Amino acid sequence: MISTEFWKGKRVFLTGHTGFKGAWMMSWLEQLGAHVTGYSLEAETPSLYQLLATSFKGDSIIGDIRDTKKLTDALTAAKPDIVIHMAAQAFVGESYDEPLRTFDVNVIGTASVFDATLHALANGAPIRAVVNITTDKCYENKQWVFDYRENDRLGGKDPYSASKACAELLTTSYRNSFFTNTQAGLASVRAGNVIGGGDFADSRLIPQLLHAYDQKRELTLRNPSAIRPWQHVLDPLHGYLMLAQKLYQHPDQFAEGFNFGPERVDCVPVNELVDKLSHALGQPVPTRSVAASYHEEQLLTLNCTKAKTVLGWQPVWGINQTVAKIAEWHQNTTLSTSDIVHKQIHSFMQDASR
Repeated sequence: MISTEFWKGKRVFLTGHTGFKGAWMMSWLEQLGAHVTGYSLEAETPSLYQLLATSFKGDSIIGDIRDTKKLTDALTAAKPDIVIHMAAQAFVGESYDEPLRTFDVNVIGTASVFDATLHALANGAPIRAVVNITTDKCYENKQWVFDYRENDRLGGKDPYSASKACAELLTTSYRNSFFTNTQAGLASVRAGNVIGGGDFADSRLIPQLLHAYDQKRELTLRNPSAIRPWQHVLDPLHGYLMLAQKLYQHPDQFAEGFNFGPERVDCVPVNELVDKLSHALGQPVPTRSVAASYHEEQLLTLNCTKAKTVLGWQPVWGINQTVAKIAEWHQNTTLSTSDIVHKQIHSFMQDASR
């Protein structure tokens, strides 16, 4: 369980806070009483961060993680207890258009975060936990029916997946070469396809579906039979926070890789997710299939036994509750963005405690 008492007053340095997952994470950390310093590129327009910006109490630094000096100065000045690295080039399609930038951001950028952390540690920062967020796509996908475990082979056909596999290897190298000589533990986390309210990325399925719903038009699906580990954004974030808490308390025991994904029954094809969310919205969204312009894997699921056994983590919201929360968000007309974020976080924490 996440301990509110633990997080109250903790200083957290969070990269990627202007992104979809980052904005949810910053909101949750502040709701827990943590002081957050965010470091990220400018937010996209529109974005969840922009809708929440006036409600944030922490510090927001606009910068590129590849700007090593600026990042190091910011991280050292923040004097964090915990570092959570979420900044990334996070789109498979974009990785085909800009492979060099994808590897630069996801690999060299991650090394820059680790170097900045080590510099801060050398200058007295009280950091005890560093959590690097990668992806389920870091595994070499064999299209088998088995769920991928943390000790399965890393790989990736597309540049995005390969860059995240490289980031995992980089994490292992820095952990063994440098972090074992410090007070801080370095862990990595791999989550599935994260969905939820406040996602405006037009290349992702849920924003595309909601836009089609609003416009009363047809939704184009490029891979309708692909099975993915869909999960509400709060489920993996819950795991990240639980791991960071454990890692802070025992840096030498939890400095490893962890999967955070849904139960197998909630890993459904794209077209089934579309049907479920359309039903939750109360209006069918017509679809048509087109050939994908780039390679995507058909099947990918995660084995989360390690997180369940070692951390005591469990997925909280299944696919039906997840789509209900997305529909609630999209059809909300009374609450501010900040209020509905806080409401859904509170609801999640109540469900997680049962």
